[in-house]
Amino acid sequence: MLYPDAVTLDPVVDAEQLLSRIDAGRGCSIKDSFATLDLAAHGFRRLIEAEWVVVDRASAAEHWSTLESPAQLEEWSSAWSGGISSDFFRPTLLLTPGIAVLARYDGGRLTAGAVANRSRTVIGVSNVFDIEDDFAAAWRGAAGAAAARWESMPVVGWASGTELEAARQAGSRTAGPLVVWTNARPV
Repeated sequence: MLYPDAVTLDPVVDAEQLLSRIDAGRGCSIKDSFATLDLAAHGFRRLIEAEWVVVDRASAAEHWSTLESPAQLEEWSSAWSGGISSDFFRPTLLLTPGIAVLARYDGGRLTAGAVANRSRTVIGVSNVFDIEDDFAAAWRGAAGAAAARWESMPVVGWASGTELEAARQAGSRTAGPLVVWTNARPV
């Protein structure tokens, strides 16, 4: 539901060929990881224009931990979604190797979180949130918690707007643009 129908893994992609391999109808979304596609002629519009962000060396984070129980995940999911009950993140996620759902607790209260996933070369961080909208602190803490969980590797993610500025304030650098396209053609 919240993931694209396609993600480019190479800066040179033929738009026609890509669209022929997916259901490119209304509601389709494509994450153009290098911002090199032009899908406007195919009825798509830019939904998000963002930047890749990288933290080369993250510092340890206090009060952050990895979730272990479905009850913790339910609390985390509610905080992530702004209090709306959400079953988007399923308990099996907690058992998936290479993925960690991270949370910051202050006085026993969940105040921030993120999802981290480890590849061979980097740790990806997504779904970063802070219930008091201190995204810089959340990004810094999530990067530190992810780096502490696994060997010290670059931590990457993407952000736009005020979240991008906060990620920069947290010590990240930008590494290039990306665009999320959505098919906006009328039914």
